[in-house]
Amino acid sequence: MATVVTRHKVGDINKWIKGQQDRLDIFRTAISSLKAFQDVDDPNSVALVIEVTNMELFNKILNDPKTQMAKDKHTVIDPITVSMEIKF
Repeated sequence: MATVVTRHKVGDINKWIKGQQDRLDIFRTAISSLKAFQDVDDPNSVALVIEVTNMELFNKILNDPKTQMAKDKHTVIDPITVSMEIKF
């Protein structure tokens, strides 16, 4: 399992928040948990901390054209930055 942080902007934070169940449904086969955060200084900037169980599948889902439809619906603005945990 890998801990991943993603960051991106959204056009409408309220639409994005309403899409939480869609995100869980889309990524359910590749993750075990997802926590969402909103930047204090920019309400349209969000970060997600995700426990990924299958990184290859996660990346495939993230880049799938079907996922783009959900991103559009939830006003996600590319790029999505994906950061991996550094293991010391």
